[in-house]
Amino acid sequence: MPMKWPHWAVLIPVLVGAFYFFYPRIENLFVFFPQRAFDFTPESFHLKYRDAYFVTEDGKTLHGWFFPGNEDDTVLLHFHGNAGNISHRLDLVRHLLRRRLQVFIFDYRGFGKSEGRPSEKGLYRDGVAAYDYLVQKEGVFPGKIVLHGHSLGAAAAIEVALNRGAKSLILESAFTSTRDMAKTLPLFFLLAPLLPANYNNLEKVGHVHIPKLIIHGDNDEVVPFSMGERLLLAAAEPKNFLRLRGAGHNDTYVVGGDSYLDTVEKFAEESAF
Repeated sequence: MPMKWPHWAVLIPVLVGAFYFFYPRIENLFVFFPQRAFDFTPESFHLKYRDAYFVTEDGKTLHGWFFPGNEDDTVLLHFHGNAGNISHRLDLVRHLLRRRLQVFIFDYRGFGKSEGRPSEKGLYRDGVAAYDYLVQKEGVFPGKIVLHGHSLGAAAAIEVALNRGAKSLILESAFTSTRDMAKTLPLFFLLAPLLPANYNNLEKVGHVHIPKLIIHGDNDEVVPFSMGERLLLAAAEPKNFLRLRGAGHNDTYVVGGDSYLDTVEKFAEESAF
């Protein structure tokens, strides 16, 4: 027996409400791919470091590694992408440490040794907690902190920049929003207009007024290069853009080589607080 209009009038709002209630949980399944076990350690790369444990606003204990250098060196606070854990960023750390930079990397909740389950709100809380650890426990002056977000980590870096003081901000392989990303995926293309614009870097970046460097590979197979260009247009001054020819999503520092590292080092040193 076909449903009559009054039934549809009740069912449609219920379905829409259920969709928006459960969507954050569904989105998390497609956004986060955490790994608990470490595949590498700082010892694997002969790196000097300190283990860091710190607690978020909502009581989750997170873990990270601080790689100290000269006391006057800028500290790069790195926010990694949506998969693996901090052990998979050690090759990048090794290269950065050779460029007169100190580095702090940490795992979001649910990744590595960090407690909890990942979510958008949790990502933002984790980023702020990592920043506060640097300032309060390591005694790093905010004017020496460069926020460096890769891919999903760009959303965390922008959120920290909006809520804490920092020297500058680097956005690498960053997307505009998860709704825009859905438009690039065959399974979600038709639903994309109905999805909320979560992790909305495009809307937020215009409110960040510290110096910004946007880096994007023009062969990025995950986040379209055009998203990096849109972020550049939306960003408030001062801002710079580094196009890495032939670089994909996760090999920017490899393909970019000295050009990438020289640019990051120079930007980190010269950007003003």
